[in-house]
Amino acid sequence: MTVKRIAVVGYGNIGRGAVQAIQACHDMELAGVVRRDPGRDKPRELADVPVAGDVAALGGADAVLLCTPTRAVVDTATQYLQAGINTVDSYDIHASIVDVRRELGSVAKDHGAVAVISAGWDPGSDSVVRTLLEACAPKGLTYTNFGPGLSMGHSVAARAVDGVADALSMTIPLGTGIHRRVVYVELEPGATIEAVTTAIKADPYFSHDETHVIAVRSVDEIRDAGHGVVMTRKGVSGTTDNQLFQFKMLINNPALTAQVMLSCARASFRLAPGAYTMPEIPVIDLLPGDREPLLARLV
Repeated sequence: MTVKRIAVVGYGNIGRGAVQAIQACHDMELAGVVRRDPGRDKPRELADVPVAGDVAALGGADAVLLCTPTRAVVDTATQYLQAGINTVDSYDIHASIVDVRRELGSVAKDHGAVAVISAGWDPGSDSVVRTLLEACAPKGLTYTNFGPGLSMGHSVAARAVDGVADALSMTIPLGTGIHRRVVYVELEPGATIEAVTTAIKADPYFSHDETHVIAVRSVDEIRDAGHGVVMTRKGVSGTTDNQLFQFKMLINNPALTAQVMLSCARASFRLAPGAYTMPEIPVIDLLPGDREPLLARLV
């Protein structure tokens, strides 16, 4: 078995989880961590981990986990795909996923690489569950209810608003796939909650949902990485009504996102060049090992 070298690009919450997931893995090894400023203070947990400003300085990698903000994914992925390196990201703007797949797919094919996009838990593993539920009941409705819990993408978007020193966005489920966003912000000196609220509500991450912005003294005092989902489908199998399915999980958001991304990196080495979302990947290819022993255990 050839052990694949995986680099982690970015070292926020997901990057930290990605390093831990690779270190716990037996069929892939950690090439190191890429940071914009590798010379700044090195976190204690990276004392024995190579850190550099680019993958080449780490001695190369077979794939990279892009633990970057969603809005940086396309440019960053393009850079690595053009170098023939597989990429996995957790791009989470649902309305743009098909366009990103098309754009990165063209680059990946031209350079003999694979891009797995939107490989978190939603979009990501939840997308696979939604696909399976629709196959079980082709006619019907699926409701995906998130939380209550931390939304990392929404928190990053709020943190980027002028006047915000730190932010935490909570997703509150209202039922039938409708959600409320409650954004707790730590304001910079001179910033007003009115101006910050207007800017946050105008951002596409928040503009389609009921959003409340609340100023707090310290975001660290309320920070919690927990999240969850309850997915329900009610539909028809053949001509039989009232088929009801429910999927539920309570999770640590960055840890699960990182683990799913690493599993997709494993699958990427079994795919033809191009870009893929998780429903397009054989789920068995997310697991280490040969197919027949896996099938004997799982089927």
